[in-house]
Amino acid sequence: MSKYIITGVDGNFGGVVAETVQKLLPKEDLLFTAPTENGLKKFANSGIKTAVANFNDVAGLTEVFSNADKVLLISMPFVGEKRRQAHKNVVDACVAGNVKQIVYTSLVNATDPMNPSIEKIDHAWTESYVENTALDYIFLRNSQYTEAMISNYFAMIEPGVLGNNQGDGKMAYISREDCAIAAAHAVANDYLHREILNINGPELITITDLVEIGNEVTGNSVKYNEVTDEEDYEIFDKMGVPRTTDGDFKKGSSAPFSSEGMVTFGQAIRLGKMNTYSSDFQMLTGHQGKTVQYMFEHANDYQIGDRHSVDK
Repeated sequence: MSKYIITGVDGNFGGVVAETVQKLLPKEDLLFTAPTENGLKKFANSGIKTAVANFNDVAGLTEVFSNADKVLLISMPFVGEKRRQAHKNVVDACVAGNVKQIVYTSLVNATDPMNPSIEKIDHAWTESYVENTALDYIFLRNSQYTEAMISNYFAMIEPGVLGNNQGDGKMAYISREDCAIAAAHAVANDYLHREILNINGPELITITDLVEIGNEVTGNSVKYNEVTDEEDYEIFDKMGVPRTTDGDFKKGSSAPFSSEGMVTFGQAIRLGKMNTYSSDFQMLTGHQGKTVQYMFEHANDYQIGDRHSVDK
């Protein structure tokens, strides 16, 4: 019997992977994990094998991962040494547990040393760490989630101005849902080995283009205003957004990310470091990703939502 492991099924991303992969692989071959039993109940009740997986416990992870065909590592939502350690623990457990392949959700252009994104440091480190083991791998380098920008757009309707530091840089925005669907397909694909795929949306556009699409669909008249990096930090400060992922996040915030991550993302987009545009998503899944217009037309389904991480 095969063994395909999906970690983090209690999260926004992992939940979509869990639902999608059940359509692609036999239920008896699946094992879903989460940091707590609570996040696994609905899957266990539906007959899926489940296990608690603590990313701080290599021995426990090794036992759970033992002899798996694949393990999906969904990158953790915090940034810095804590994330790298959590990822290292998963990779070490995969090696010790004789896992055949790891699938990792990375970031577009992660290994470019000139990419200023603070987020990409952990992704580049994790990719390199995996590459220096005997593990087979698939790295899914995801573009920025459209949901983040749609939530930001709606938060700015009252002031009428969406300000950030992206300027005229372009991004192939993709929905988090599509990134999760791509991850499920990567887990189910037995033909990809030591592969790096760019998971991009179907259109390469500027933030001005995104705002104009939002206005056309909703009838609002939000304007885009380019600001400096420091001004962008000040905007997030006023919203109560913490500068790092170690800060306190407001429930229901339209920006459940650290401002350090978002501002350096904006820098990278402005400098053309995030404009990767490929057909890898379509190749992997067999269909085109959702457009920005479609997501604005179904905006209630494409909000970024709250952070679900329970890791300390």
